[in-house]
This record gives sequence, C-alpha cells and structure tokens, in this order.
Amino acid sequence: MREHRAALAECRQCPAMTGPVVSGSPVLSPILLIGQAPGDKEGLFGKPFAWTAGKTLFKWFERIGLDEQAFRQRVYMAAVCRCFPGKNPKGGDRVPSPGEIGNCSGWLKAEVELLKPELILPVGKLAIGQLLPVKKLNEVVGGLHKVTFHGHCTEAIPLPHPSGASTWHRTEPGLTLLESALTTLQNHSAWQRVCAL
Repeated sequence: MREHRAALAECRQCPAMTGPVVSGSPVLSPILLIGQAPGDKEGLFGKPFAWTAGKTLFKWFERIGLDEQAFRQRVYMAAVCRCFPGKNPKGGDRVPSPGEIGNCSGWLKAEVELLKPELILPVGKLAIGQLLPVKKLNEVVGGLHKVTFHGHCTEAIPLPHPSGASTWHRTEPGLTLLESALTTLQNHSAWQRVCAL
C-alpha cells in the first residue's frame, strides 16, 4: 500500500487537471468509497470530500454510526479521478474526459487488488457508472448490487452525489431512495464491522 500511494502521489498523466493528487487515508478496509473527482478546495486540505459536499456526505454516515473522523480512519476513500479537473465554463466542475478516467483507472484497479473490498460505495453518477450501467439515479440508488469491478466480485451500494448544486437527494424520489441506501448500508456486514472497530 505504501508503494502504491507513493507512486500515486507522483502521477502527472493528465496535463489538463490541477494537482495535487487527492486521496484518503491509506487504511486497509473492507469498504472502498469511490467519489468522482476532487473539487477545487480538496487539494488545499489534502483529503477528499473536505468541503461543502463532504459536510453533507458525513452527516449521512454519522446518522448510521460513523462520524467523519471515524469514517476517514476506517474506510478507504478513492475517486474516479484524483486531481481537480478544473471549472466548466458553463458552471460547476468540468467532467473528466474518457482519457483522464482511463489514466486514473489503473490506480483504482491496484486499490481493488490490494483491498479486495467486500463493499464499494460509488458516490455520484460518474462513479456509479464505473460499476453499473446507469441512465437515471432512481434506477440504482437504494439497493444492493452484485458487481464485478476490475475482476473482483463484490457488492455495491450506490449513493447520490451530496453536492449542494444537486437537488436530487433532497426531493422525491431521491429522498426516499437515499434513506433506503443508507438503511441497506447500515445493515451490511462490512459496515457493521467497521463501526465496531
């Protein structure tokens, strides 16, 4: 894991992205959270979900047993892309290109091989789409899915992106589907194990 993290920190494959590389704690966990890409503040703090969206995300997890500090110490936090993609001229952050996603996929593959996670939490449509076909969030959020990711058979509980710009998780049916996803997560054996640490 140390070698992997050192190599990851040195990655400069995507010239249109802004470093530094952002990753969570190097914790050997049965749960792998996959975000989309860091925002413009995460590089300053050196950790994923360090700003507004993170406050919402960690409130969700705190309701089912883990506060932010405990979550960061017990769950491996990764992302589809590890550097800030930059701003979209039309507003919000730029969506990483297929090439950038491909460049970063080797890091995720290595983490899956190292961790062999029992549960993956993809957060947001871009992350969910790496594991499952997704046209609409209502089709996938709220349930437990058997997936094969980078050759590893596991389970996934997709979560909506906690962005303040998104109303999906604050209006129906998103509100109910988010509650269903969190209940499913709370009852999962891997979550119960990390909560008991």
